[in-house]
Amino acid sequence: MERLVRRRYWIKALEDAWRKRSVIWMAGVRRTGKTSLARTLERIEYFDCELPRVRRMLEDPEGFLFGLKGKRVVLDEIHRLRDPAQVLKIAADHYPSARILATGSSTLGASRKFQDTLTGRKVALWLTPMIQADLSDFRREHLRYRLLRGGLPPFFLAEALPERDFQEWMDAYWAKDIQELFRLERRDSFQRFAELLMARSGGVFQAQRFARDCEANHSTIRNYLKVLEATLVAHIIRPFSTHRSTEIVSAPKVYGFDTGFVCYHRGWHELRQEDLGVLWEHFVLNELHGRLQVQDVRYWRDKHGHEVDFVLAPRGRDPIAIECKWSAQELDPSTLRSFRHAYPAGPNFLVAQDADRSYTRRYGKRAVTVLSLPALIERLSSKRSLTARHP
Repeated sequence: MERLVRRRYWIKALEDAWRKRSVIWMAGVRRTGKTSLARTLERIEYFDCELPRVRRMLEDPEGFLFGLKGKRVVLDEIHRLRDPAQVLKIAADHYPSARILATGSSTLGASRKFQDTLTGRKVALWLTPMIQADLSDFRREHLRYRLLRGGLPPFFLAEALPERDFQEWMDAYWAKDIQELFRLERRDSFQRFAELLMARSGGVFQAQRFARDCEANHSTIRNYLKVLEATLVAHIIRPFSTHRSTEIVSAPKVYGFDTGFVCYHRGWHELRQEDLGVLWEHFVLNELHGRLQVQDVRYWRDKHGHEVDFVLAPRGRDPIAIECKWSAQELDPSTLRSFRHAYPAGPNFLVAQDADRSYTRRYGKRAVTVLSLPALIERLSSKRSLTARHP
């Protein structure tokens, strides 16, 4: 059984969320540790909605919630209820003294009915695969280990590389997540697409390449991608553009949700030096998602091949350019020069694994701040314009 680890960053995030709303919806793919995190909270009443007796209790939501006034309540696997949104709506509107944490399948978070019913009544928290702050809590701070194993706690803690578990996870994802909400029929084609997406993670998405390999038409492939995005298994990074003639304006990049799955589907059992750059880029993206709780991360590319890894573009503010390099010495300044020729104003960050302090480099008139990943998150968190967009 997975040992319970007190994940201090996420516990604080939950406590802060409860100060804003009485209901928290914690989303995340299966096995990110939602149940374990909930069980480490102090002074909670825990209910597992997979149990028939708990579901029977919740058939009368008012009676159930009346006895829990003023208490902190976990409703785990809430998607097993017939109408989970109604339970949370009643809790928010009529029993605000109860503090409710609801967890469950990410497919529920993808449901429009669930979102519309609870608008303004909940705080949504996206539990991503393990962030950098989790590593010390799990007592394994070696970054290469995290990149290879990935950020699902059971996989991270396993004594040996859990190769079989990756396929078992995908089988459970199909059976318990996809079949609950989406009407997909061709399991082999869908799973082949998901596997190829992980193997090609971080690249520009071209539907025709996948259509041929998965024996599906372009429309089906695009539908598969929407399903993976809605369930947080794939992240679509769209181009940042103002439709200049020199820019790529429509081709997205797609990232798999977890570095462990990327390594598994690429056949990487040990990491070579040349593997670290692309995995670091994935890790930085995961940190942006988890720490900033934002989904709208972009990239920029022009038709001459210059590319900025990530661009944050808060409404009404100058775009923030972020380059990700395993070593700070790997930066090609021509990329940022090209971007800033089109968009002169805004900060430029180089987040490097080997940056142990923050400093500024100048390339002509352009200044680039070189910094560590924690320092980058601290800088971005201080910018109030980065409004969270929850799943």
